[in-house]
Amino acid sequence: MSTAVALSSSLKHNLALGIRFPQNPSFYRRNGPKVSTFRTFTVAMAASNTTPLEICVKASVSTPNKLGDCPFCQRVLLTMEEKHLPYEMKLVDLSNKPEWFLQISPEGKVPVVKFDEKWVPDSDVIAQSLEEKYPNPPLVTPQEKALVGSKIFSTFIGFLKSKDPSGGTEQALLDELSSFNDFIKENGPFINGEKISAADLSLAPKLYHLEIALGHYKKWSIPDTLPYTKPYMKRIFSMDSFMKTRASPEDVIAGWRPKVMG
Repeated sequence: MSTAVALSSSLKHNLALGIRFPQNPSFYRRNGPKVSTFRTFTVAMAASNTTPLEICVKASVSTPNKLGDCPFCQRVLLTMEEKHLPYEMKLVDLSNKPEWFLQISPEGKVPVVKFDEKWVPDSDVIAQSLEEKYPNPPLVTPQEKALVGSKIFSTFIGFLKSKDPSGGTEQALLDELSSFNDFIKENGPFINGEKISAADLSLAPKLYHLEIALGHYKKWSIPDTLPYTKPYMKRIFSMDSFMKTRASPEDVIAGWRPKVMG
């Protein structure tokens, strides 16, 4: 069982208090068959009295003991980061799912989070549970804005998989991106205005996958005719919480390869 433990990166400056942890991964390795453990620590004083939440996430296929390319896992991790919650990652090799993981996630899907001794699947359910159990800082997106940009991901997948240049999949994606661009123009810089909210944390990992996968497989990028979409992406992608929880471009490319080649 691969495990990584982290506290919110949003208060890294508290390390100035003099608290330090070893940086050598071997320091954290435990004895046992096929057990590889890597723990990364930052200090968040707001979460110091909170027991770390356990979360099963996809492991990297390119780098041992690193987070993989699941945008739904990143959404949950982003939520935990933005709420300054400590968490313990259990990295799961989805190509060779261990028995312990299948016992807690019979469908073999990630993310799965442990709440009150019960493992809960589905990023929508998990994000809602986190909001209910840890309401501060609030990340609720008003109902009338909650679905903004929600069709971008499905149209991105359609375009990525399409082998017919005249099939209309590119235009379908551009239509969704254009609608999003217009919304951010009038309501930004985030979906709910000045502050980031749950809708941003759901959409941003998908836009990250879109940018990398379409750039690699289609040599395609978001056009300059959408001048509010690009800054929106750059704004979120540069956040500490996003950089800490993002997958490597190599993992994103590898993750989409079966859909492109299939």
